[in-house]
Order: sequence, then C-alpha cells, then structure tokens
Amino acid sequence: MSKLRVPYKIYLDEKEIPTSWYNVRADMKNKPAPLIHPGTLKPLTFEEMRPIFCDELIKQELDDTTAYIPIPEEIYNFYKMYRPSPLTHAVYLEELLDTPAHIFYKFEGNNTSGSHKLNSAIAQAYYAKKQGLKGVTTETGAGQWGTALAMACSFFKLECKVYMVKVSYEQKPFRREVMRTYGAKVTPSPSMDTNIGRKINVEHPGTTGSLGCAISEAVEVATSTEGYRYVLGSVLNQVLLHQSVIGLETKAACEKYDIKPDIIVGCAGGGSNLGGLISPFMGEKLRGEADYRIIAVEPASCPSFTRGKFAYDFCDTGKVCPMAKMYTLGHDFIPSANHAGGLRYHGMSSILSQLYHDGLMEARSVEQTSVFEAAEMFARVEGILPAPESSHAIRVGIDEALKCKETGEEKTIIIGLTGTGYFDMLAYEKYNDGTMTDYIPTDEDLAKGFATIPNVNL
Repeated sequence: MSKLRVPYKIYLDEKEIPTSWYNVRADMKNKPAPLIHPGTLKPLTFEEMRPIFCDELIKQELDDTTAYIPIPEEIYNFYKMYRPSPLTHAVYLEELLDTPAHIFYKFEGNNTSGSHKLNSAIAQAYYAKKQGLKGVTTETGAGQWGTALAMACSFFKLECKVYMVKVSYEQKPFRREVMRTYGAKVTPSPSMDTNIGRKINVEHPGTTGSLGCAISEAVEVATSTEGYRYVLGSVLNQVLLHQSVIGLETKAACEKYDIKPDIIVGCAGGGSNLGGLISPFMGEKLRGEADYRIIAVEPASCPSFTRGKFAYDFCDTGKVCPMAKMYTLGHDFIPSANHAGGLRYHGMSSILSQLYHDGLMEARSVEQTSVFEAAEMFARVEGILPAPESSHAIRVGIDEALKCKETGEEKTIIIGLTGTGYFDMLAYEKYNDGTMTDYIPTDEDLAKGFATIPNVNL
C-alpha cells in the first residue's frame, strides 16, 4: 500500500455512523464469566442488579448472544455532534521514525470531555432518564469519565454525583471545574462523607485513593439515595458494548480505503477504550475471517494483565460491588500516585480478561517516563497533545514501528488515541522538568494485594 494513495485524514460521512452497537460476546466461544453475588457466589440475576444499575443496562450487561443491539435514536442524534471521529494517517510520525510501517490513529478527543468516554456516558444517562430516575453516581480517575457523564446528565437534566480519585482531584483542578460547570457535584475519594470512605481513610491513612475506593463510595451513595442508580465508565460488558462505535467506525474507514491493519494497539485500564476499538476486529478473528495482532498496553505501576492473577475478585475496594472474574492485582491494591490517571484500576474487563486468557491478544506494560517521551514525540509532529492514558498506546505503537524499521517489514499499525491531555499539564511539567520518576511495584508489593483476592473456585 503506497503512502501517497492514503489520505491524511479519513472522515466517514455522517450517514456512516454505526446504527447498532456490536456485542463481541456473541462471537466468543468462551464467554466471560458472569458477575457473582459475594454472599451466595452465584451469578447475579436481573433482580439482584436492579438496586445498583438501570434496568436496560442490566439487560445489556447480561446479554451474551445478541450480536448487534440497535442504538436508540436519541443517542444516535447526540453522537452526530462529534461523530464520526477521524482515522488519521500519521505521516509525520512515520517520517520522524524513518519507518516503513504505516501508522494510523483513531482520535476520540473531538468533544468537550476530550475523550471516548462520552460514547457510553450519553447512553447510560439516556437509559437513566428513560427509567424516570432523579440522578446517578459514579467514580472517575483522570476525570474524563466524570466530565463525560456530567455533560450527558446535563443534556438529559439528571443530577450527577462524582467521586474523583483524590490524587487526580488534586492534580487536575481544571478537569474538576469542567464537571462542576456541567452541574455535577465532585467529591475527592476516599472522602469522609460515606461509611466506606471513612473506613478506607482509617485503614489507609493519607491514601491518594484509587478507582476501587471511588467505586465503593459511589455505589454506597447510589444504593442509599432514592431515585439514584450507579453508572460505571469502564470494565462492564455494557460499557464495552457502547464503545464499539470506535471499532466499527475504524473498520468502516479501513474497508473504505483498503487499509488492512496488522497490529492494533490500545491502552488498558479497565478496558473501555481498548474493548471498543478492537471489538469488530476481534469478532473477525473469533469467526476465523481474519487475523490481527492486538496489544493491550498498561502502566508498569498497575500491571493487571502482565502481573495480575485471573480470578474472581471484588470490583471495588470497599467490597460492596459484585465480584468479577478478571485479571486483578487484588481489590485492596492501591497504585502509586503517578500520572497514569484513568489506568489506575486494580482489575480489568471480564471480556478482555477472557480474550487475553485464551491467547487472542497480547499485553505489555510500560513505564511513565517512556510514555511521556512518546507523548511529546507524537505531539511535536502530529499536532495533538495526547492524554497520558492514550500515550501508553502511542509508546507501543512507536516501538512496533521501530521494529519494522529494523526488519524492513511494511506493517500497518492502528493506535487508539483515546483523548487529549490539555488537563494533564502537571504531568507534562514534571516530565519536562526531569522530576518525573518511574515506579514498578515489587513482588512483595503485589503479594499484599493478591492476599486480598477471595478464594473462589468456580
């Protein structure tokens, strides 16, 4: 494929926005293990989930067989505000690397939230409004999900309470203020406002928090407040379903311009972006129609895939949520206060965990100084300041392109660029000042988290 024949930016027509979400579970031979009740250790039923989640979202969560689920008209029309998003040929990055590889990136930052998170936020807010709820609660790490949900709730006139991981709350005041601008109430987690927050603060004095802590607080408030439900921005099956619009558009653009990807790279924290990007490609792989190398990239400071255990574990630190079978570092594991932001979660999507366990995708962990090196390299030639999370994928995309330079192979690489990093300037400042450091947990550090994984053999 000649570089001269490929447009710099590939825009689909508005009519080419997917009209249905793709459910990769329908094509999985080994289905992801179900969420289980921590008391009975039996799969959660629809009725048991109702106090926590919206009814329609529960149906999507439990559906392992329907391949395509129609996108409601109200959500589809909202998508038109910022979708379809471009698939961009990174010609200047290729020139900088002097590689024969063809590099493309799917950019999801063309909305006020600055990330892919709005794809699921608007869907979850829609179903909450349709159910007649008063409001929703959630957690947020780096702040993209909280921002997206605040926007979506504002659109549907819902109340929104966000528990933001304390280290991000302090590092990213502007992200916090965007949420408040859209009407959300934002609380640093762990807080002293909830029973679980107070307990975590006693057990972990001075903690900077984690997504697991924030989830616990958000669930406690949702289940104790009339007219509220809890919504989650990653990990769950329903979220990966909504995010499939990313991969469906990417695949449509590839087919339109005869691009055949060899390698697809995405960052992995809980799994929403990666799962959405790879879903239709993975579907082809599962059906035996095509093959791709799919690489999940995670921070070395929170290595769920590369050093975690595949086991049933609590989805939150306070142990108030259901248990999921996933790659986990233990629900009590609290990552270092680095700048991986939204990737600082102890577990991983059950869908992605099963795919990884079955050998259908790879995983790699990277250190944050090398991540920011790649981020600045990308920003200087491609004109977008990438989010720290996205930059994990950029790092490995660059590494793969450099391998092509060594071997002379002309491979096509697609990178998931989840969003922008304009609210992450403290991290860029530390990198530019040379004060950023790398942290890799020792085996002893991880052992403490592993010790909290319940002994469930199902």
